[in-house]
Amino acid sequence: MMKRVFRFLGKLVLWFIVLSVGLVALYKFVPVPATPLMVIRYFESTNETKTWKHKWVSMEKISKNIQLAAICSEDQKFMEHNGFDIEAIEKAYEHNKRGNHIRGGSTISQQTAKNVFLWPQRSWLRKGLETYFTFLIETIWSKERILEVYLNSIEMGNGIYGAEAAAHYWFKKSAANLNANESAAIVAVLPNPRNYKANPASAYIQRRQQWIVKQMRYYGEFNFNTEK
Repeated sequence: MMKRVFRFLGKLVLWFIVLSVGLVALYKFVPVPATPLMVIRYFESTNETKTWKHKWVSMEKISKNIQLAAICSEDQKFMEHNGFDIEAIEKAYEHNKRGNHIRGGSTISQQTAKNVFLWPQRSWLRKGLETYFTFLIETIWSKERILEVYLNSIEMGNGIYGAEAAAHYWFKKSAANLNANESAAIVAVLPNPRNYKANPASAYIQRRQQWIVKQMRYYGEFNFNTEK
């Protein structure tokens, strides 16, 4: 009996690995049409508030401003690490032990793995799977592809997903034409995109926007090196 159970579990794990690797390999080349988060958010909403705006665009049609803003705000070591920023994780852990306000230490790679393949609720199972998928995308995709998928999938407003939809929703223009201030305003809402507004921005979002713009100026024009 136990042999059958272990054999079944072994097959289950094997099929999960095969399917997950296959899906990650597929998304290396094709756009991600939807994510679990998009579906969950849609069905969580009432009929009056149901919104699902998402349009995939290639990296060439996403302003370098918002690419740089995302890295400066969310993960300044993005091009250097292998998916995990150990120092940021340790700082977040120490911070969370001291207070009630939870701070995340996730990299852009981890956020991409979570948004594209998993569900939003925190649990040890999800964190373990997030680590697994982060390892896969860092192994199979380039850094540029990870950023491209991230900027096309991240929630940037209530029911607004990806830079193109966010640019049209907040500033009535395409993602290719976003300037530094607009890009920083959009990225500034990422801690809580369902409650914060990029335009008109609250005082808190304006402060975050100004900080992000300063970081962008400090780092200068970002050179996207796809070599790992």
